[in-house]
Amino acid sequence: QVQLVESGGGSVQAGGSLRLSCTASEYAYSSNYMTWFRQAPGKEREGVASIYTRGRVPYYVDSLKGRFTASQDDAKNTVYLQMNSLKPEDTAIYYCAADKTYGDRFDATAYKVWGQGTQVTVSS
Repeated sequence: QVQLVESGGGSVQAGGSLRLSCTASEYAYSSNYMTWFRQAPGKEREGVASIYTRGRVPYYVDSLKGRFTASQDDAKNTVYLQMNSLKPEDTAIYYCAADKTYGDRFDATAYKVWGQGTQVTVSS
């Protein structure tokens, strides 16, 4: 069954903002970490932000600190990624992942459950 559903992607101009949502099944939401990744054309998937949902603790990739903010709504089993001051290099498909099995929270291979992704396009 579908466990993660992302939404909120779209096209914006540089400097704009978007908020992505990832709604999870009860199992996925309570697993441990829910993490945002992104993948640009021709590039590897990279971590963006992660939330330890049980402790409500967010973590960020250093290069994105200050522009991206992760948050959660337990009543809706949903995590959010608020993206501000967007740049063309933020253009990518953004994925939500859950149920980390081992290793670093930003290691894509560690996650068992993935959403379908949502496209973010930032024009200059």
